[in-house]
Amino acid sequence: MKVLGIDPGTKVTGYGAVEKNRDGISSILYGEIKIGRGESCSASLQGIYDGLCRVVDDVRPDAIAIEDIFYGKNIKSLIKQGQARGVAILIAPMRGIPIYEYTPLEIKKAVVGYGRAEKSQVQFMVRAILNLTELPPADAADALAVAICHAHFSKSEAL
Repeated sequence: MKVLGIDPGTKVTGYGAVEKNRDGISSILYGEIKIGRGESCSASLQGIYDGLCRVVDDVRPDAIAIEDIFYGKNIKSLIKQGQARGVAILIAPMRGIPIYEYTPLEIKKAVVGYGRAEKSQVQFMVRAILNLTELPPADAADALAVAICHAHFSKSEAL
């Protein structure tokens, strides 16, 4: 089973694909889609969409898992994150791929064993679980963590 994990953001969207089989779980690819400073909202969303479409077409995942929005004090940031998340979610049904969402707490518990883990702990555990030679960038590590979470604890109901 191939799973593409997505950590949506308006400035940086992380992605990470894993494959789970009898031998365990391994990394297929990971990276970040970075949007340039000063880009308009529409240009940023187009960049996220185009980048994720390329990744989905390359990986051809069986499922896509995405991080759910967590609550914050800055409403404007949450709205922007929601827009990036909406673009990412839209790609799945357009390609006929089921999409699942996981809260940051579920993801961290699945990967680190502790729901309040720090970003650096997530990076370290993703590296260990996938036997990577180096630490993945922070947003890519978060996306890989989402994919690992789904590979281990697949939810039955898609978005």
